[in-house]
Amino acid sequence: MARIPNDQIDRLKQEVSLQRLAEGQGVVLKRHGADLIGLCPFHDDHEPSLVITPKQNLWHCLGACQSGGSVIDWVMKAEGVSFRHAVELLQADYQPLAVDPVKHSTVRKLPAALESRAEDTKLFRQVVDYYHETLKQSPEALGYLEKRGIGSEAINHFKLGFANRTLGYRLPEKNRKEGAAIRGQLQRLGLYRASGHEHFSGSVVIPIIDDRSYLEGRSRHPASRDTCTSVCGVYGRKINDNLRKGTPKHLYLPGAHVGVWNVEALAASPEIILCESLIDALTFWCAGYRNVTCSYGTEGFIADHLAAFKKDGTERVLIAYDRDEAGNKAADKLAKQLIDEGIDAYRIQFPKGMDANEYALQVQPAIKSLGVVIRSGQWLGKGQAPVRACSTPVPASNLSDVAPEPERDAVPAIEETSEPAAALVLLKTPDLLSTGIYFHVL
Repeated sequence: MARIPNDQIDRLKQEVSLQRLAEGQGVVLKRHGADLIGLCPFHDDHEPSLVITPKQNLWHCLGACQSGGSVIDWVMKAEGVSFRHAVELLQADYQPLAVDPVKHSTVRKLPAALESRAEDTKLFRQVVDYYHETLKQSPEALGYLEKRGIGSEAINHFKLGFANRTLGYRLPEKNRKEGAAIRGQLQRLGLYRASGHEHFSGSVVIPIIDDRSYLEGRSRHPASRDTCTSVCGVYGRKINDNLRKGTPKHLYLPGAHVGVWNVEALAASPEIILCESLIDALTFWCAGYRNVTCSYGTEGFIADHLAAFKKDGTERVLIAYDRDEAGNKAADKLAKQLIDEGIDAYRIQFPKGMDANEYALQVQPAIKSLGVVIRSGQWLGKGQAPVRACSTPVPASNLSDVAPEPERDAVPAIEETSEPAAALVLLKTPDLLSTGIYFHVL
């Protein structure tokens, strides 16, 4: 399904009058300074809590529902439809049905996005699917991922999504038995908070899908990745940085971490790249290095990781943690644990202070710059390093997903000269330049 062009979305937000939509739905508006106020039609409102700002064409409810946004958000809330459907209604000259703003109906006009009485595993799959479809229609979230060098191939393969606060629009109302039950189930699973808000609101979400793992209280069913049945964890990254003080940018589901992300890579390769974050792991994957997984932070290497490494016969782990004090300390600690288990451990050395994503975006092309640090991985064991075959990129269908090349001289660069059998590559960073090491890209 093709994306709706950004200019069409912007035009609707500017040209369709929110005041007209509200009054067409029976809301009586009164002037209050530069704003208009009235009874909110989306909850049982007895004191005016709806505020419309005509100049920005935005609305917000200061009362029970705490909703707000543009004309698109209004139609999504009023009709219980998706972002795309709301845009299509507005493009077709949407006319709201007038209702009593107090005695309004709470019956949804479209089927709910989630099934009531669904098993936990099925409900998780439905939430992941809903967030995935929401992402594909969110220019803001897609732009954030593009800025991080993550394109459509990874988005579709790993079912990435976006929690844009609209899931509640597609649930039965909370004052109904089914609505209260499904919200309680979502809260128990960690997807909703006690406040009634989505746990991952405003975040790009990355599900952790592993058929071999499960959380206590969740049944496990064999399934293909396409159906997303075995979702055993979710990571969220806020896409905006202008957050209230104390708001975390990184979120996981409450409780213990479970499962291994990109678990199929372990069966395919004896050498595994281990990052400390999912964004970093996706960076390697998008550059063609598909033999990658991640822990859940510097202290997030769990028993599931070690069990999966041993089950699939992992021989070497290249620890690609951030090049900072916390990353270095965690890498040394993890290396000892792996070596004690008979798994060789190496440290991928980014320039000081950098992580995989930042490095790959600044030193282009990522397929070569990441290849350099992979091949120069530092042995963390005692004595002479074992002989190893280095990782090579898996043919990717769309390596153009990686971010564009930066301006000349803005960041460290890769310099190439020709040789009969290989391209000679020198990474121009202080850490490696001082060593005089040259790497062959075969």
